[in-house]
Amino acid sequence: MGNNIHYSYNALKTFCTDAFKKFGFSEEECDIIVDVLLTSDLYGIESHGMQRLVRYHKGIEKGLIKVDAKPEIVFETPVSAVIEGNDGMGQLLGHKAMTIAIEKAKKTGMAIVTVRNSNHYGIAGYYAKMACKEGLIGMSMTNSEAIMVPTFGRKAMLGSNPIAIAMPAKPYDFFFDASTTVVTRGKLEIYNKLQKPLPRGWALDATGTGSSDASVVLKNIVAKAGGGIVPLGGETEQLGSHKGYGYGMFCEIFTSILSMGLTSNHTHMNGKGGTCHGFIAINPAVFGDENAIREHLSTLLQELRESPKAEGQDRIYTHGEKEAFAYEDRMKNGIDVNINTVAEMVDLCKYLDMDIERYLGKEAVQLTLKQSSYDM
Repeated sequence: MGNNIHYSYNALKTFCTDAFKKFGFSEEECDIIVDVLLTSDLYGIESHGMQRLVRYHKGIEKGLIKVDAKPEIVFETPVSAVIEGNDGMGQLLGHKAMTIAIEKAKKTGMAIVTVRNSNHYGIAGYYAKMACKEGLIGMSMTNSEAIMVPTFGRKAMLGSNPIAIAMPAKPYDFFFDASTTVVTRGKLEIYNKLQKPLPRGWALDATGTGSSDASVVLKNIVAKAGGGIVPLGGETEQLGSHKGYGYGMFCEIFTSILSMGLTSNHTHMNGKGGTCHGFIAINPAVFGDENAIREHLSTLLQELRESPKAEGQDRIYTHGEKEAFAYEDRMKNGIDVNINTVAEMVDLCKYLDMDIERYLGKEAVQLTLKQSSYDM
């Protein structure tokens, strides 16, 4: 047994759908949650796909995520809305908010919708693509538990605070989704599972000094003991640390500040998630001929691909190409799941009384037996 177990998309979809049904979500809710979750793996973003399943399991188990939560619109205008999430599932709240933003943008030209008191909502890019599929420019962002150490600091104060944007283009939509930290917490979790040292310039220990130990950094984040992940740009102003720090604040303004929700440094305390999201939808037609605008963007993207390559390089990618290629490949050929993540899926089967071999295969059963022998 290697480091991964291979699954078809349909096998993972069936497993996740049945698991969330057992948690008490409706079939329609399960479709949304699972689509967000697996789209991440299909795009090749392992940190936010099946790897995150344990987070939702534990969040529901501890009452952080309330399965029966009913979101409420607490403030609204023709171009905006604020949604009180009441500790609901982030994917459901994100989908609802962007749906509202899209509907408003089609009527008024543009809209901004914010959400407070939510939970982890998956990849920001999923919601930006929702708008893009409707012919709109979509933006999505979220704060999170504090993991970013501000420039010159030694305590995490902001979240990974990703920002995503998508806009229709040919042959590939422009699609950019990135955290405002050098890497996400999920990336550290993957390195921790693989027991690999972190690359230099990713994280800091409790004193504000560079650390390569994922386990220590993650424990410090949970304990709020100092240290964390550095802003996009690195540890110093010379490398642009202040820029990532500023982008993190941009995200915070459009999530927690406008919604009057919890800022990153106050989320995930006292048994409450409190995550906040922001969604923007813009109709290109408010700037002129939307088809001409799409062609204009498509021309620029093609010029970027055809521009001179660095020595030793044969291709320049535009944002969204790699995700499109990965999606096509994984839908056809399946998805590799790290065995440590499979072990978490096995634990979920036991918790929900699901047949391990039926859903996860004989390799997962062997993994369980192997773990049991270690425990003896």
